[in-house]
Amino acid sequence: MKEYIVVDLETTGLAPKTDRILEVGAWKVENGGFVQKFHRMVDPGMKIPERITQLTGITDSMVQGQPMIDTVIREFIEFAGELPLLGHNLMFDYAFLKHAAVNQKITFERMGMDTLKISRKVLAELPSRKLGELCSYYHIPQQRAHRADEDAYVTAILYEKMKEQFKENEPELFVPVQLQYKAKKQAAITNAQKGYLNDLLKYHKIKCDMQMESLTKSEASRLIDGIILQYGKIIR
Repeated sequence: MKEYIVVDLETTGLAPKTDRILEVGAWKVENGGFVQKFHRMVDPGMKIPERITQLTGITDSMVQGQPMIDTVIREFIEFAGELPLLGHNLMFDYAFLKHAAVNQKITFERMGMDTLKISRKVLAELPSRKLGELCSYYHIPQQRAHRADEDAYVTAILYEKMKEQFKENEPELFVPVQLQYKAKKQAAITNAQKGYLNDLLKYHKIKCDMQMESLTKSEASRLIDGIILQYGKIIR
């Protein structure tokens, strides 16, 4: 690929259907050079799990007041255009982006390349193909691991180094392929769910760590069931 978008996300967890995007970092690369940067912090509408803050350094205060993903996904798609995507374990990021796009009724189909898949074939002798380990192997400086813009930046450098070293003998590894991931639109929380959830929270005197307006219908249902299971129903 001579021109592509390298992208990385930080999220609240590993499940695209239930976890949420915290940070989107991307660079437009042309002929191996970085020509434009995209970076957004995202309000996930929920308290960030402590383990994620420890891993990434992203705190609740850093995302407070930032746009939510319904805005950021539109900005990212405009930035990326129709260019192929590059990422390390790209399908992880693509799945989250695809869910965000589908929830906004936006078609998001892209070609892409994965440095993790490439490294597994051309550097099979290494004990690990984690991004940090590969950066160490190629002596690529990595100042802020697990931050989206920095991880995207070093992923592009890694890709260009592997392409320079292996493309002549393994050209097929460096051709973008169609990314395959199916995502269904998630319905928003209903007014009836909002009312009942509010009643449950008040009745049991519970503080909710999630913004109610950000909940999907299925998330609201799970939250209501969880509260009833732990605290019981409302007794009139």
